Amino acid sequence: MAQIIQLKITLEGIFPKIWRRFLVKDNITFQKLHDIIQIVMGWGNYHLYGFYVDKEKIGLPDPHFDNEQLNAKKIKIKDKLSVKQKFGYVYDFGDNWEHMLTVEKILDDKETAIPVCLEGERAGPPEDCGSYPGYYELMNIRGNKKHPEYKERIVEWLGEDFDFEKFNLNEINKELLIQNTKIDGRTRYWVPK
Repeated sequence: MAQIIQLKITLEGIFPKIWRRFLVKDNITFQKLHDIIQIVMGWGNYHLYGFYVDKEKIGLPDPHFDNEQLNAKKIKIKDKLSVKQKFGYVYDFGDNWEHMLTVEKILDDKETAIPVCLEGERAGPPEDCGSYPGYYELMNIRGNKKHPEYKERIVEWLGEDFDFEKFNLNEINKELLIQNTKIDGRTRYWVPK
């Protein structure tokens, strides 16, 4: 029987911190973990990624390069992770968004809807905003409607309704439920506390 892993993910290099705590089954692959992280952090899944566990890199191998990267579609997380272990995840090798994950607990499977996000803080950065400097620049522009780039960068590109502080737990769990239902074909229900 599968066990449940409680993970905490934190986006490095941004303050105040952007983080999430979530549960996954231990029998999923690193590819599935990537898909879950995309939802919990609010990413769009447009770019390549890599996990860094101890001295191993896990991602999608490129057939044009002879590298020693492990295939994320074949490696299960239970084979590489243990309690209190920390490991890295990088999304978008252009913007280079670095995340740190910690295995907080390993629990028995309670037949609850998994994956599920338990808590977190702040919205994830907008996709393709220009990495950390671009993120902070957007925050500054968003805070000043008289900024010469406000119309182009906020109104036309980002959207005036984007809130850097907003964290919507129910929306994240709705997206996780939709993804999980598509993959295993079973309908599962998650009821917020």
